[in-house]
Formats: sequence, structure tokens, C-alpha cells
Amino acid sequence: MKHLFPLFLTSSLVGLLAFGAQAQTTAPVATPVAASAAPAAAPTKVDPAVLPPKKLTSSDYKAQIVTSTKVLTADPKNVEALMTRAKAHLQLKSYDEAIKDYSAALKLKPGDVDALYNRGLAYLKNDDSKLAMNDLSSVLRLRPDDKEAFFARGVAKMQMSNFKSALGDFAKTISLDAAYADAYEYRGICYASINKPKEAQRDLEQAVKLNPDAAKSLRKYGKK
Repeated sequence: MKHLFPLFLTSSLVGLLAFGAQAQTTAPVATPVAASAAPAAAPTKVDPAVLPPKKLTSSDYKAQIVTSTKVLTADPKNVEALMTRAKAHLQLKSYDEAIKDYSAALKLKPGDVDALYNRGLAYLKNDDSKLAMNDLSSVLRLRPDDKEAFFARGVAKMQMSNFKSALGDFAKTISLDAAYADAYEYRGICYASINKPKEAQRDLEQAVKLNPDAAKSLRKYGKK
């Protein structure tokens, strides 16, 4: 079963960090202008808010790892550098390395909800469902309305074949976001796994309405 949770779009992920000194620039020398000259037109300003976010490449994440490692060599207790390097490892699917960095960050900053959440995702992608569930449960104690954490914990429970318990997490996800297609899809699969075809069909049909890609699961787990 493929995992559909949105690993890298969540708002919990730590943003990119800039390390090192900013490049210094020298102010340009003003050129005298004749009194009769017309004033120069002001340059058009572009609102950064309307620009699309830059999509980082694997090379960008590898560069972050190099830069963060240099920072950590000088300052091993730099939590921001650990978090940035961990995120880069997570993006590059180096889950063991991501877990190691998030664990180091949590030793320095116990209870950091972002580190717990992302370490939970790394455990989940690394097929360590029990540890993933522990971290995600800790997140939900600190952030009880986190729909992504409920969803990811539901996936962890599914991996452990704990379908009945997973139903509750997906139901909570849906209560927080009625348009969360993956939660309907996975809840439908759980219903099918505990022999509740009517409920499975209902959820899987709703998942397809919200996301046509869920049609595969409908064909596989829907009514025969």
C-alpha cells in the first residue's frame, strides 16, 4: 500500500535557514544630475507574496546538508542547523540520518513539536510504525488539532494492522478537514479490511469525488 500523507508540504516543516555572514555590498556613489534633467522613474517593485515558491531540488538539499554540517562542526548544539539537516535528509529519503538529527535536536530541545512530527514521519517511512505512533501521539498531546498528525498516526496503525483504531484517527482528520481525500480513502480501506463493505464503498466513493486518483483503491477495495 502506498503512503499518501503529504510529507513535504506540511506547515510543520522548518523553513530554509541562511547560515554564514551576509555578503557585504558597497553603496554606489551618486552621480551629479543637471538641474534640468527629468527625475529617473522609480523601479517597479514586485511583491514577493505573489511569486511562486521556489521548488528545491535534490542538489539544493545536498547543499543544505553540507552547509549545516559545517555549522555543526563549529557549534554541535545548534538546533536550527540540526533541524535543517534533518529536513534535507528527510527530503532525500535518508530516513536513518533524519531520525538521528531529529533525535539530537530533541535532546537539546525536548518536546519540540516540529522535530517530533517530522521524526514520526521518518519512522513511518522507515517502516518503524510503533516508534512513529509514539512520536505522533506526543505531537497530538501538544497540538491536539493537528490533522496531519492524526492522519499519519492512522497510517502507522494501518501498518500494524490495527484497522479499528486507525478508523478513529481518520475520522478525526475528516472532522478537522472535510475535504481531506486521503483520509476518506484510507478509512475506506480500513473498513474493507474489517469486512464493512458498505462503509468502505461510501468512503472510497467520497475519496474519488475529492481526488480522482483514489479510483484505484475504489476498484480494489470497493464492492465486488
